[in-house]
Amino acid sequence: MRTAEIKRKTKETDISLKLTLEGGDRKIDTGIGFFDHMLNSFAVHSGFGLTLTCKGDLEVDGHHSVEDCGIALGQALAECVGDKAGIARFGQAFVPMDEALGFCALDISGRPYLVFDAPMPQPMCGQYDTCLTVEFMRALAVHAGLTLHLKCEYGENAHHITEALFKALARALKQAVAVTGGGVLSAKGVL
Repeated sequence: MRTAEIKRKTKETDISLKLTLEGGDRKIDTGIGFFDHMLNSFAVHSGFGLTLTCKGDLEVDGHHSVEDCGIALGQALAECVGDKAGIARFGQAFVPMDEALGFCALDISGRPYLVFDAPMPQPMCGQYDTCLTVEFMRALAVHAGLTLHLKCEYGENAHHITEALFKALARALKQAVAVTGGGVLSAKGVL
């Protein structure tokens, strides 16, 4: 089983995370209801087991909690795929969510890069600041070593746009971490 456990404690957050690529328990508590909903959707649609607790400085705002959860999840993903031998490496998915259509394409390349094109029509979803979606995705891409492209093709509701992006990410990652049984999928022989 490809499993990683991450503990991350700073002056701003205290995070405990367990990720299992082959599935397992799903329990998420970040103190931000909408973000919990997005992470749960991510876990369900990727098929990953994910337990995550985050105690953050929410009296300031949700920024540190959301970004640090992205860091921890990225670190766990990088640990789970190791040298990247025997995985599909690439994934992509379109996900519709009512009027919104989200797209994700990614490469577990070891070369972190984020392209994010998803304007948010509303600034908040509950207590979640929608501008934090890009912060989460950037932290994830950097710490997992992903080349990550996310785009909202169209949409009018920030909840639907954000959810479509998290689900598209999940489905693309599910493809990319699939076991192929071969070596490292690179002409160089190493990533």
